[in-house]
Amino acid sequence: MLNSRSESYKAAGVDVTAGYEAVKKMKPFVESTYIPGVLGSIGGFGGMFEPPVQGMKRPILVSGTDGVGTKLKLAFLMDKHDTVGIDCVAMCVNDIACCGAQPLFFLDYIAVGKNYPERIAELVSGIAEGCRQAGCALVGGETAEMPGFYPVDEYDMAGFSVGIIDHDKMIDGSKLAAGDVLIGVASSGVHSNGYSLVRKTLGINEKSVRRYIAEFGKTLGEELLTPTKIYVKTIQSLIKAVDVKAMSHITGGGFYENIPRMLPDNISVFIEKGALPTPPIFDLIAKTGNIPERDMYNTFNMGAGLVVAVPADQAEKALQAIAEAGETGYIIGECRNGEKEVQLW
Repeated sequence: MLNSRSESYKAAGVDVTAGYEAVKKMKPFVESTYIPGVLGSIGGFGGMFEPPVQGMKRPILVSGTDGVGTKLKLAFLMDKHDTVGIDCVAMCVNDIACCGAQPLFFLDYIAVGKNYPERIAELVSGIAEGCRQAGCALVGGETAEMPGFYPVDEYDMAGFSVGIIDHDKMIDGSKLAAGDVLIGVASSGVHSNGYSLVRKTLGINEKSVRRYIAEFGKTLGEELLTPTKIYVKTIQSLIKAVDVKAMSHITGGGFYENIPRMLPDNISVFIEKGALPTPPIFDLIAKTGNIPERDMYNTFNMGAGLVVAVPADQAEKALQAIAEAGETGYIIGECRNGEKEVQLW
């Protein structure tokens, strides 16, 4: 590739040599994620991974894909690009982990108005950190320079991940029963959903993101750029410790959209709002925008990025496992017989 260059393409806005420089800069971050099963290195046409199927009776591959969304606008305003990659990984691997699967590998897609190799390396450093937190490998990706499509200082990012689980160990909510307890695992804040509403409500601009808020102990922009929690290792610890019957990753749509996805048709859930500490950022959003409580719980995670259902007699053991994994859990509700729905009081 040392002889690969095109002055004509560069004049049109695409610098292929910048792409090669970006790959060179990101390579150490990528290789820091390698786990057993990775074959080859970056630069090939496809990322290769040998799945650990030994001992599995019926291996099932589980996939997930997502992006960061308009949270990226905060990264542009703050000129901080080393954490949104964590969000990108989190949005994919948390979904995969909710059925009990272990994420194996991840691929990214970054589209830019102009390829700044140092910025691409920052983005990939965050992706690599997310992969390390999830215990999966970054086996490939794509950087597309698209002048005229994106502004030169902006980009978009999406990801794709694959995990594996033995069929008989899948968690699908089919065993949920009345009396099972719901545990909310604390979020780190807004995570990566609802940012169009956040930006409109809080009047996000270059000045407002730098406003220091004593209650947060940081600027508004720093608070809003806090990366999404990656719950993979916490989930794996829970599975080893207790009988996890169902899990829900609380993303866009909040409680009302995501929790029903883990429920069978004959189970409803009752959640006590006061049992879940709500981070101050949500109070600020609700008060500033005069947003109804119902809308808040139908848009944001409100402090619980993950909701787990376990038998009542294993609830305390589950909380202990969550704590040992470095997270905080709260008993927030229970399952009851009834039509599949979520009720909050």
